[in-house]
Amino acid sequence: MPYPLNEFTSLLAPALSQCSSVRVLPVSCPTSLRTLSLHPPPQAPSVLPSAPSSASRLPPARLPALARARLPPRPRRLRRELLCPQLAQRGRRGWAGAAARAPSMSRRRRRPRRSGPDQARGRRGATLARTEETMPQTSVVFSSILGPSCSGQVQPGMGERGGGAGGGSGDLIFQDGRLISGSLEALMEHLVPTVDYYPDRTYIFTFLLSSRVFMPPHDLLARVGQICVEQKQQLEAGPEKAKLKSFSAKIVQLLKEWTEAFPYDFQDEKAMAELKAITHRVTQCDEENGTVKKAIAQMTQSLLLSLAARSQLQELREKLRPPAVDKGPILKTKPPAAQKDILGVCCDPLVLAQQLTHIELDRVSSIYPEDLMQIVSHMDSLDNHRCRGDLTKTYSLEAYDNWFNCLSMLVATEVCRVVKKKHRTRMLEFFIDVARECFNIGNFNSMMAIISGMNLSPVARLKKTWSKVKTAKFDVLEHHMDPSSNFCNYRTALQGATQRSQMANSSREKIVIPVFNLFVKDIYFLHKIHTNHLPNGHINFKKFWEISRQIHEFMTWTQVECPFEKDKKIQSYLLTAPIYSEEALFVASFESEGPENHMEKDSWKTLRTTLLNRA
Repeated sequence: MPYPLNEFTSLLAPALSQCSSVRVLPVSCPTSLRTLSLHPPPQAPSVLPSAPSSASRLPPARLPALARARLPPRPRRLRRELLCPQLAQRGRRGWAGAAARAPSMSRRRRRPRRSGPDQARGRRGATLARTEETMPQTSVVFSSILGPSCSGQVQPGMGERGGGAGGGSGDLIFQDGRLISGSLEALMEHLVPTVDYYPDRTYIFTFLLSSRVFMPPHDLLARVGQICVEQKQQLEAGPEKAKLKSFSAKIVQLLKEWTEAFPYDFQDEKAMAELKAITHRVTQCDEENGTVKKAIAQMTQSLLLSLAARSQLQELREKLRPPAVDKGPILKTKPPAAQKDILGVCCDPLVLAQQLTHIELDRVSSIYPEDLMQIVSHMDSLDNHRCRGDLTKTYSLEAYDNWFNCLSMLVATEVCRVVKKKHRTRMLEFFIDVARECFNIGNFNSMMAIISGMNLSPVARLKKTWSKVKTAKFDVLEHHMDPSSNFCNYRTALQGATQRSQMANSSREKIVIPVFNLFVKDIYFLHKIHTNHLPNGHINFKKFWEISRQIHEFMTWTQVECPFEKDKKIQSYLLTAPIYSEEALFVASFESEGPENHMEKDSWKTLRTTLLNRA
């Protein structure tokens, strides 16, 4: 049984006890549901620095499609704009800022005043320093999943390229044993193993993921092949010719990790040709016993199977179509006949929440790291007026985002098409209970979609219906999705679900499904706030450490197998039930409860005229 919210609170208690500004307050609701109220200090540093006002006022044409996607409507009781410039400037506070606060960061040293260009340069330097200070590196979750030797730091047994802690050598800059910047050429050389060096897996994943921002995968693979040839020639000409076999094995291991993490990179014919060229050269180094050749054959077979499985999945997704849009009755002429609704299919909120979780995990499992990186690559291609990356790869992202919108519209349709007020009240209370069960499971995306559907204007205006609804539970849910302080309450609950997942003893406790639109916007603003290149021309690798960490954490959540029994009848209704268009929703809403003010009367009159003329 998933933890209820009061157990989320117990999980967060050790971390929150160190923050004097965080208070856990009971609310007037059933004892199984508790709400967290956080009041972060004004100067609490944020994990992700706040977005400048210029980023929040970007022209719509320059935003990627998902970044322009419609976020859930404003809560019915909280009239605030979602992600407005003033809100974006506050940055991410709440648990993230409180947890990241340290004594050394709470005091600011006085700096000597500067004038002229020195003053501007000082401000830019201070901003960069604060950015680097507050941006976290590879998290505990990231390193624990990839293994003890994958913390993003230079390991003694792996060898080292570039400079040591606090300095740099060549074109790589390290700080406390961590790679923070370097030229693109140096980063590519740092990826390729040598006789005495092999990159840690965290760096391999991060660089392969972020490199597509600067060059397509087949070009990177070609450069890796050139570096391998150069090193092979040096070994053959030098006294270490006997180490060619060890070098070949490391190259094969690197290619194996690449094909396993990003198999879609090799769907391109150019990339596959480069892979064959590299493996052919490597095979020549071990022609005696054929160990390397056998490893290459296994790697190639696994790659082809992965590509075939992904192609079949893509074909299946293309056959799926979104639910049909029901225009609804143009004007009510007689009482409609009995219709099948969600309560006739499933009357248990917990069962419906479990089936929604099934659908969420099925949809999100088709998203891959390179798909999420397309958000960054697509933005750069728009900024540079050239296309970089295959935009068709964003299909899975758009399909998952469309599922959110369809679920919101389905909730509104189920409420608005009910004729009797008593039945509408029951329908609203049912969806409130479903959203609550989604929250307890850890399915925040479905929870947000349900709340969004109930906050759509055609539903929110039904005052007579809402007056009969027991809204205590709904108020608690809205509190958790309060957009103030950049959704700090939601982020607190998300951290609690993450901690529960890490310590889970059963598969039911491992489920974490974040609000996808907010996750995409986090990646978007993280990319826009920090530049790809530093003033010295180096790539700002610290930025890509953080993007990679967030994407890897998201991918870890998507790999959880759903433990609930699948009900095909319920899922078929959720996926195929007709949904009303926006006009049909307003028609049904006005026919259920007539307009109450001049604005609504004018809207209703205009809508009736439009529909009659169209008929």
